[in-house]
Parts: sequence; C-alpha cells; structure tokens
Amino acid sequence: MSDDKLRCAVVYRINNSLGGSASATMLAKYDHASDYESHAGAADGALYGGRDNKYADAVELVITNDPPGSGEDGAIGGFKVVQSDVHQVIYGADSDGVCVAVVTGLRYPSRVATQMLVEVYQEYKPQFGQMVANAEKNSLSGKSKSLLSRMCKKYSDLDKVDKASALVGKIDGVKVQMQDNIASMLNNMEKTESISNQADQLNEQATVFKKKSTDLKKQMRCKNLKVTIALVVLVVIILVIVLFPVIKNASKSED
Repeated sequence: MSDDKLRCAVVYRINNSLGGSASATMLAKYDHASDYESHAGAADGALYGGRDNKYADAVELVITNDPPGSGEDGAIGGFKVVQSDVHQVIYGADSDGVCVAVVTGLRYPSRVATQMLVEVYQEYKPQFGQMVANAEKNSLSGKSKSLLSRMCKKYSDLDKVDKASALVGKIDGVKVQMQDNIASMLNNMEKTESISNQADQLNEQATVFKKKSTDLKKQMRCKNLKVTIALVVLVVIILVIVLFPVIKNASKSED
C-alpha cells in the first residue's frame, strides 16, 4: 500500500569505467523509517529492505542499472525517478560522481524529493566532498548521520516544505469540515422532520380527543336530562299516591 512517507537517504560515489558502464559505492546511509515504523524486509525487499538494511543495496542496483545524468560543476542534476509497487527512488548526481538518493512512498511528491536532494547536496559536498573520492563503502555513515537525519526530519513534514502540499492539506481539511457540516445539517433535518411528524400526530390526537370529549359531554347531558325527567315523574307519582287519599277523604268529610 503506497503512502507519502520519507523512508531513507543514501549517498553514493558513481564510478564510470572506460567501457561506459557505471558502478556505485554506497558511502553513507540513514534509515529514517526506523524512527516511526517496523519493517518486514521480505515484503519490501524489491526496493526497500527495512531492518536488514538491504535498501542501500537495492538503491545501488537501481543507480547502476540506470545512472543519473550529472549537473553543472558544483551542482547536482540529472534527476531520475524509479518506482516499484510501493516505493520510489529519486536520485541525482554531480559531475564528480557524488550521487544523493532518497526512498519514499509513491504518494510523496517527487518535486519535493528533488528539492531535498539539492539541499542535502549543498551541505554535504562542502563538508565531505574531499573524502568522497577515496572513501570506502559505508565509511561516512557515522559522520553524515546528523546532516541526513536533520534533512529527513525536515522533509518528512510536507506541509512545512511544500506550499502545494500545505494547500492540499487545507483543502482536505475544509472538505472534511464541509462534509461534517452537511452530515450535521441532514441529521438536523431528519430530527426536524421527526419533530414535525410528532407534532402532526399530536394535533390529530388532540382533534380526536376534542371530538370524543364533545360527544361524551352531549351524552352526559342527555343522561342527566333523562335522570332529571325520571326523578320529576317519580316525585309526581309519589305525590299523587300520597295526596290522592287525603283529597278523597277530605271530600267525603265535606259531604
């Protein structure tokens, strides 16, 4: 899986033979990836060997098979990019055969890697240029560690060394914020719709309740009226039953 990580920095001496073929001698290397990840050498062996440090041999093979051009006197140039499924090697050299290379993930911008090579070379050549011609393999790694480490740390943060990457990062941040805002708005709309539906249901229930209460009130009035009429009739009947004998007796007494 590709990424935008900076893996390592390596310095070589390119030796051109009379027959036109070239060989490369690794002079210094710095495994920056060891600061943030654990490697599996077999998985990345095609280009970046990881903990077993085969990455320097892999890059050496790349440079030997496809040597870089050379820059003007006192400058690095002839930059080339060679990619595998996961990593890429970016490298260039000067007219004296000093070659600087970096290994990165495929999504690391090659223009930034080239910028790093130029800056590394501008500091490396004045400090170690006189040692390059006669230096043995890997003999300058210890002396070069401080420089290569500092450069790798600097160029690991793309936002600080590349304005385009910083702009892309800001755009991605705005996109994420907009997506969050849209998701929040949709969520609020769903909640509002749910509340509206609940309000409609409550209104319907209130209407039904009001109708039922009105009907119940009418029924109670009707029942009360019937009870009142029944009581009046009952009182009248009782009065008739009670008063009729009295009136009848009173009539007989008068007779």
